[in-house]
Amino acid sequence: MSRFGVPDLGVGVGYRVPHYGHVVDHSPPMDWFEILSENFMVEGGSPLHHLDRLTEHYPVVLHGVSMSLGGEEDEEHTRRVVALADRVDARWVSDHVCFTGTADANSHDLLPVPYTPELLDHMVERCKRISGALDRPFAVENPSSYLSFHASTMSEVEFVATLCERADIGWMLDVNNVFVSACNHGFSAEEYLDLVPADRVIQIHLAGHSIRDGYRLDTHDGPVCDEVWALFRRTIARMGSVPTLIEWDAEIPEWDRLAAEAARAREIRAEAAGG
Repeated sequence: MSRFGVPDLGVGVGYRVPHYGHVVDHSPPMDWFEILSENFMVEGGSPLHHLDRLTEHYPVVLHGVSMSLGGEEDEEHTRRVVALADRVDARWVSDHVCFTGTADANSHDLLPVPYTPELLDHMVERCKRISGALDRPFAVENPSSYLSFHASTMSEVEFVATLCERADIGWMLDVNNVFVSACNHGFSAEEYLDLVPADRVIQIHLAGHSIRDGYRLDTHDGPVCDEVWALFRRTIARMGSVPTLIEWDAEIPEWDRLAAEAARAREIRAEAAGG
């Protein structure tokens, strides 16, 4: 299925500091890489040096954590994202359905938002402006959450699906986040995923998470759990092959272990998509 003209890149991993040297010096087999936008929104130095070497051999996509789509736009931040996307010829750009702070205070966290018509209107306009500034597809990621708002009048999946439809943007579907939130809030991850519009999904995230004091926390500090692998298989069987990324951002393993996790995703994806 063609989604916004996005190519099926296969399975990739995040480009993280412990692996810079190995990746740029040896060009190990990997379909593509995702970079955290804010780590490279600089004027020069080592980050851009390693990024430029990466783009000589691999496709790259941008994934941000500071657009604060639930808040007001930082026009300088948007300008830098657009410039970075142009520099690396990013296949697409994504960020989160969340709020991170104000012009005066950044929480440096992906804070939840209430799912209301008013906020939906606000985020539709934000996403339209950002999408219009980019010469490539833009997508939003469903969050992991640990609380909900009494003010919400729609479910998360309904909110994100409507946002994607009205703003005419893609969905960066984080299957681990769906599982984490389902466990924390007591809803069905399978029913959530069945409601996700397949024609909007341009990328999938898989990651490990932690359990603390009875809550699932989206920590990206270990391998993908069996339940998330099962949800991934089910999702690919319904949607077909979607570019898939392994997120491993803390307790980062050696390259071979990360590559093995990507290989497992590649195998499951091929089996679930029918070859």
